[in-house]
Amino acid sequence: MILLLVLTGFRKAVFDAVPTTLKTAISVGIGLFITLIGLVDAGVVRRTGAGPVPVELGAGGQLLGWPVLVFCIGLLLVLTLYARKVRGAILIGIAVTTALAIVVEAVVKIGPAFTPPDNINPAGWQLNVPALPDSVVATPDFSLLGEFSLFGSFAQVGAITACLLVFSLMLADFFDTMGTMTAIGAEAGLNDAHGTPPGAQRILIVDSIAAAAGGAASVSSNTSYIESAAGVGEGARTGLASVVTGVCFLAATVLSPLVGVIPYEAATPALVLVGFLMMTQVRNIDWDDVGVAIPAFLTIAVMPFTYSITAGIGAGFVSYVALAVVSGRVARVHPLMWLVAGLFVVWFAIGPISGWLTG
Repeated sequence: MILLLVLTGFRKAVFDAVPTTLKTAISVGIGLFITLIGLVDAGVVRRTGAGPVPVELGAGGQLLGWPVLVFCIGLLLVLTLYARKVRGAILIGIAVTTALAIVVEAVVKIGPAFTPPDNINPAGWQLNVPALPDSVVATPDFSLLGEFSLFGSFAQVGAITACLLVFSLMLADFFDTMGTMTAIGAEAGLNDAHGTPPGAQRILIVDSIAAAAGGAASVSSNTSYIESAAGVGEGARTGLASVVTGVCFLAATVLSPLVGVIPYEAATPALVLVGFLMMTQVRNIDWDDVGVAIPAFLTIAVMPFTYSITAGIGAGFVSYVALAVVSGRVARVHPLMWLVAGLFVVWFAIGPISGWLTG
């Protein structure tokens, strides 16, 4: 369905209808978002799970454990290399920090942060436990390929609920890709004066086909991921970088034990650095025009706080249209922005709407 929207030109038209300031805000918001992802994955920021404060520094308000120290050393190394303009700063930082993590685990025997069923180790590694694998290759399992039912959800939960689910997924995929494309293009310095990267239509076509292919493979949606900005931070500017990345992912299907050596704490410093690079675009927002400054602020703030690119974009779009109405500047709102803002209102209210339609 999204591919059809792209081929008819609708998706590109929506992208072009978004004000340049909001496109810039999307890039900045994503920068803060991936920084938060990096800090959470490294264990520097953690969910409290109770009480009025949703997150806190480390465990119980304190940085805890060797893995966090490894992350801090890795972050300092990446920042130092980048500041000294060393080529490959991010890759060097990840490799050196991974080696340090392997040594630390071999000496201290920390173990994972969580082991089933409910054994929690606050000082443990957040994802992979860094250790030299017994083998660098493994046999991939492709048994899920083609294991899907195109209309199975309609039979399981009913047509109304299934359509609401499709609507939610489509809207999220539609605008997640738009935000990612804008942010990565801006970070690479490729966007034009209107915030549009070159070849936007082709990008959207590839992304739409990939999303369908991901569903056919029974995996999560194949889409553009904002972590790609780490490649831009290393200097990637052409499609060759994506080809190399794709080849590496193919190799990872058989080299999964080797890939599994790298812990979050070694990889996430890259996200913090790239978050900084994307944050610098905030200077391009006209903060004196509240009609666009407030929607830009909501886009930037809501995105990391809700852990959702789509929610941040929706907050910006809805507030932009609402402020245009109350300030008497309706004429400057593109007709497609009215449509998209209305769809986001439905998306934000999908819970009550679902309950009303199915109850």
